[in-house]
Amino acid sequence: MLGLSSAVATKDDVIAARRRLARELHPDRAGGSATSMAEVNRSGDIALGHIAKRSELRSTRDRPLSTSQRVQRDHPSFTIDVLPVEACEALRIVSTWVGELIDEDPPYLLEVRLAVPFTGWCRLELVPDAGGTTVTVSIMREGGSADDVEVIRDLWIDQLNRLDWQNLDADQQRPW
Repeated sequence: MLGLSSAVATKDDVIAARRRLARELHPDRAGGSATSMAEVNRSGDIALGHIAKRSELRSTRDRPLSTSQRVQRDHPSFTIDVLPVEACEALRIVSTWVGELIDEDPPYLLEVRLAVPFTGWCRLELVPDAGGTTVTVSIMREGGSADDVEVIRDLWIDQLNRLDWQNLDADQQRPW
């Protein structure tokens, strides 16, 4: 609704877009309505929340890794027999089951703060692959073992297999 790119928009961009739309859609203006203004405010709040999470993630990335942290990458991890847009939506749903979605660049990148089976950070990179999507999993966490990335890869696969693919809906209940 704000007409901004989620990957590059700043807090100032959101505030300016919100003001611009408020001048057009405020209920006190001709053609404006309370419903339209509520949608502008909701979109602005969502965008500001996304920017705050993106900023938090970037500050985490800029900190040097401690000796107990390490990034593990499993490349390629697995393939899903759907195009990236549908694969991204499915992974977005599953991300709410295993943690919290903290950043995304649909349909090619999702970053998740893991809560299950351990806490940490997970990056899912999606690449189109002959009518399907190849997913690469990277993780970072305190301590852990060398096979943690395999555990997380298997978790994503297991949860995707539990997903109702005929009805991709963010309100799907956790299958466990």
